[in-house]
Amino acid sequence: MRLSRAWMRLSPDLLPFADAASESLPLGRLLRLSLFQVSIGMVSVLLIGTLNRVMIVELQVPTWLVAVMLSLPLVAAPLRALIGFRSDQHKSVLGWRRVPYIWMGSIVMFGGLSMMPFALILLSGDSTAPPIVNQLIAGICFLIVGAGLHTTQTVGLALATDLSPPENQPRVVALLSVMLLLSMLVTALIYGALLSNFSQLRLIQVIQGTALLSITLNLVALWKQEARNPEATRPDRERPGFQQAWRDLRSQGPWIRRLAAVGIGSFAFSMQDVLLEPYGGQILGLSVAQTTLLTALFAAGGISGFVWAARIIGGGGDAHRVAGFGSLCGAFGLAAVMLAAPFDSGAAFAVGTGFIGLGAGLFAHSTLTACMRAAPAEQVGLALGAWGSVQATAAGSAIAVGGVLRDVVSHAAEQGLLGPALTGAVTGYGAVYLIEIALLFAAIAVIGPLVRNTIPGFPHSDRLGLARPAHSP
Repeated sequence: MRLSRAWMRLSPDLLPFADAASESLPLGRLLRLSLFQVSIGMVSVLLIGTLNRVMIVELQVPTWLVAVMLSLPLVAAPLRALIGFRSDQHKSVLGWRRVPYIWMGSIVMFGGLSMMPFALILLSGDSTAPPIVNQLIAGICFLIVGAGLHTTQTVGLALATDLSPPENQPRVVALLSVMLLLSMLVTALIYGALLSNFSQLRLIQVIQGTALLSITLNLVALWKQEARNPEATRPDRERPGFQQAWRDLRSQGPWIRRLAAVGIGSFAFSMQDVLLEPYGGQILGLSVAQTTLLTALFAAGGISGFVWAARIIGGGGDAHRVAGFGSLCGAFGLAAVMLAAPFDSGAAFAVGTGFIGLGAGLFAHSTLTACMRAAPAEQVGLALGAWGSVQATAAGSAIAVGGVLRDVVSHAAEQGLLGPALTGAVTGYGAVYLIEIALLFAAIAVIGPLVRNTIPGFPHSDRLGLARPAHSP
């Protein structure tokens, strides 16, 4: 606290993201609100990183079962649009729209994490119950955590949008995104240190400590953030149904095209998520330490993308144009990763990894900001929920598809089914990377008509987002 006060006395310009603050959302309050992203990052690392390794290595759980368990939180992802809509239209005599949903999501996430260590012990076989019972109990815990995570993040972003003025929203989104990535980086290191001497007791302590810390952070983040407005939440106020609200949102612009671009781009950027480190080790012969550094490089690229996108969009740049440029950066990065194998170049692999992270950061930030700005004030939750539903579902599906596709193509190559020139292990990875590049260019094609037209004589767009001249000949 002393250090932050000293920085404030020096100059606000020296503080990262100082320009994201506003009179309605000062920097201290904004940083406190961003703590919900810190808790989301902690839980995400625990699920997809730490528990992934612990279940397979220490608890000897079959790999296929681990994959199924880790995919269960994605079941709640398509519900993010409904969650956002419900927070937009919440009825309450207390006058809060967002707080009840964020708090309920935090409690659900806390409950799932509290039960999870014991479910994992049962899943490892340390039980007299039938295996199907143990698997069902563990699956329920993962579902509960996923539901709480998606609820908290969706409505938390909607609250941040409510509190910040439109001109500051790109920088606010960038700050929240950077906080998520930083939380994941730091938490991964802490979990690794705490579980270096693994025991079931230590695992219980780590997971339940995460549960306690996550709900505490969310409580601090929420404290006195949303002003009460009983008029907006009175129970007798008429509210549209979900389908009517979705039709109203679609009538505001090319939402199907916008969300299609989000889905295609997110799928393309996520297929290699579980393949980059194995590619570096198996194909390029990099050590574990070297591939771990590449993961950090990917995260650094993502942070740079968030910051860069915030500056461009905050300065009046078109968000869809930035998304297209991010897709192009991702395609360049994937091409560099592919070229690293024939040239046996770790440097090319590092450069490619950084560009993939940069492109992913640019794409995620700009598409999220575009959805925020395109939505009417009373439908921000629905818009952000729709973005989150498409993005999370596409990303999770892409990870599974990428892994399966690599295995299938590699097996076919090893059997000689693809010809004598394609028999190496690199073939499976290359097939995935080529498909990702094609999908990124497909995303650019979908985004193109959404880009704000700046050519003289073409200032208007129709409802489908297709540019048309102001005066027809």
